[in-house]
Amino acid sequence: MTVQIPVRIPDRDADLLDEAVARGRFASRSDALREGLANLLREERDREIAEQYRRAYEKYPQEDRIGQDGLILLQQRIEAEGDSEPL
Repeated sequence: MTVQIPVRIPDRDADLLDEAVARGRFASRSDALREGLANLLREERDREIAEQYRRAYEKYPQEDRIGQDGLILLQQRIEAEGDSEPL
């Protein structure tokens, strides 16, 4: 099932949209707008996930030692692969 949502955009945006369609970037204006909406919704979902992580780490902070241990292990792996440049 789909829902039709009428939208008004400035003439300049419509022209740019038409140019993208003409270049073959999108099959139609609707396809372009659907892709833009999908990107917007993905960014919003990612922002919400990041916010949930922030709240969780605020409530249950990670011990500094864990981050330090991770950096030490990363440095050891880099050195084992032959790159002696310190982090």
